[in-house]
This record gives sequence, C-alpha cells and structure tokens, in this order.
Amino acid sequence: MIDRSRFICTVASVRTSDDAHAFIREMNAEFADATHNCWAFVLGPPGSTDRIGMSDDGEPHGTAGRPMLTVLLHSDIGDVVAVVTRYYGGTKLGTGGLVKAYSGAVQQVLVNLPLGEHREYVQLSVTVSYAQISSCQQLWPVHDADVLHETFEADVRFEVRCPRETVGALRQHLLDITRGQVVIVLRDD
Repeated sequence: MIDRSRFICTVASVRTSDDAHAFIREMNAEFADATHNCWAFVLGPPGSTDRIGMSDDGEPHGTAGRPMLTVLLHSDIGDVVAVVTRYYGGTKLGTGGLVKAYSGAVQQVLVNLPLGEHREYVQLSVTVSYAQISSCQQLWPVHDADVLHETFEADVRFEVRCPRETVGALRQHLLDITRGQVVIVLRDD
C-alpha cells in the first residue's frame, strides 16, 4: 500500500509472446475492476532484449512498463512476464512515485520467486549391437541422458532423453565408442 493505492504484482514463466499476452489477458480478467494492469515481459535468456514488451496501461508514459521491464532485464531471469495491478487510492503519486511503486512491486516479488534453470530436452533413438551395451550405459550419465525405454531384439535400441545442448557431443561420443556402428535418430518433438 502506497498512499492508499494498492499494488499487486503477479509473475509467470512464459516461453512465447503469445503465452505472455495470454497471461496478461488472464490478469486483466482477474483484476477487471483495477485502475491499471501494467505489464512487462522478457523472453529468452536472462538480460536478452530480443523479445520484450511493456505497457503503462493508462499511467503516464514511462512510469510503469519501462521501470518494470528494467527490473526484469537486470534480475538475471528470462522467460518471465510481470503484471502489476493498481487500485487507485485517491492520492496522486507523481511520476517519481509511480516509477518507484511499479519497479518496487516487481523487485519485491522477484526476491521470493523460486528459480530453476530451464533446459530444453530432445529424444533420441539409439540402436547398437549387444557388444556395445555397456559402453552406452556408461555414456548416458556423462551427457545427462536418461534412458526412457530399452528394446532388446536383433540389436538393442535405447530411447534416450537428453538436454538439447548435449546432443552434438553425445552423438559424436556414440560414433566414437561404436566406431560408427550406431544408428541415431533424433525425435525432435
């Protein structure tokens, strides 16, 4: 509460601009009776300015969306959207007061935000001979790969999930340990 105005900040993890705008619409519907629902988002890795968005939603230009965006850009968090809802309390805060209120609301929420590293995973189908099973099984942990399923027929097929950034190294390692006697199919969903 700042001079009888109430500020509520809501954040969400998003991957696309469509996701961010859907969340903003959801907050607008949830707080439809609010005076303002200002927002900002950063898509991509932390600090990236490739895909950003912001809105002052009727507040004086540059007093809400831009300060919120600045906080997000300097927070070391990516793929995030923030909506600050304001219920006007009857006292004008001035441009400096608005900047402080909106940026402060986002800072306060980010302090307590549980964070995790986002990793994109892909699935591979790896077919090898029985003689290469042990080598492959020792290789999976090296590349953070998880075996989802194993099929034992004429050859052995492993359905494996691994982080996208390790696929190239895993593929090369499989080719090396099997001397090229491996079939690798990327199942990119």
